[in-house]
Amino acid sequence: MVGDSPAMRALLNNIALVAPSDATVLIHGESGTGKELVARALHASSARSRRPLVILNCAALNESLLESELFGHEKGAFTGADKRREGRFVEADGGTLFLDEIGDISPLMQVRLLRAIQEREVQRVGSNQTLSVDVRLIAATHRDLAEEVSAGRFRQDLYYRLNVVTIDMPPLRQRKEDIPQLARYFLQRYAERNRKAVQGFTPQAMDLLIHYAWPGNIRELENAVERAVVLLTGEYISERELPLAIAGTSVSDAPHGEDIIQPLVEVEKEAILVALEKTGGNKTEAARQLGITRKTLLAKLSR
Repeated sequence: MVGDSPAMRALLNNIALVAPSDATVLIHGESGTGKELVARALHASSARSRRPLVILNCAALNESLLESELFGHEKGAFTGADKRREGRFVEADGGTLFLDEIGDISPLMQVRLLRAIQEREVQRVGSNQTLSVDVRLIAATHRDLAEEVSAGRFRQDLYYRLNVVTIDMPPLRQRKEDIPQLARYFLQRYAERNRKAVQGFTPQAMDLLIHYAWPGNIRELENAVERAVVLLTGEYISERELPLAIAGTSVSDAPHGEDIIQPLVEVEKEAILVALEKTGGNKTEAARQLGITRKTLLAKLSR
């Protein structure tokens, strides 16, 4: 997990506190913020790390397929069930089960999942036998489940079962100081994968990355860097290799005919981000070049 912003440090601290326990965790965040990475980190730092981590995206399956995936089925339970299948709960026995996009499951599946969590046992489709399971459950969603409960779309009792410990994922626009480090990380990955000798980003390209809003968060940044590496014919990624949506977000593109005054705190933060990029993320050197102390730099970044 890449980043050294206050938001990222708080997230890593939460992971360190929660991982050793067996408590159910609900990860909430926008699409592309890295919810699965957090689930993997929680499992890797837990006492269950030597046992399986089983991952299932609930939004990718319809109700009947999700039921079979979660709980398994007997041979002949339905058309096409030519052999018995163990469900994800059984596969994760002794380990961790990560259910992504839990807010998208149907009311019927909410009932079945609630029973499995409460009783710590599951029943295959087409079977009367119950199987005891020992799993740590981690769930994730981009939805506000409290609002879903109020709207009658999500069971309140299941919500309380899931919402033992909540981890909120900060969107990338709230941790822009991590963008240079993340961009360089993805650059190295895709330069090696594509066997290209890429040296880095031009200052203009990095400025565009920093000022873009990133509605798709880290996933969108990764895709943008991969695209740039694939299209690159030189040594440095410039605005020419960036997607048009990003290449049109330069600070210089702001309207000049309007009396728009940017808040001082934003101006200061942008200056710090530029200094960090020029110094390769060295906060002490960036502070020196800006004529402030390292402590002041960190304080201004955290605002």
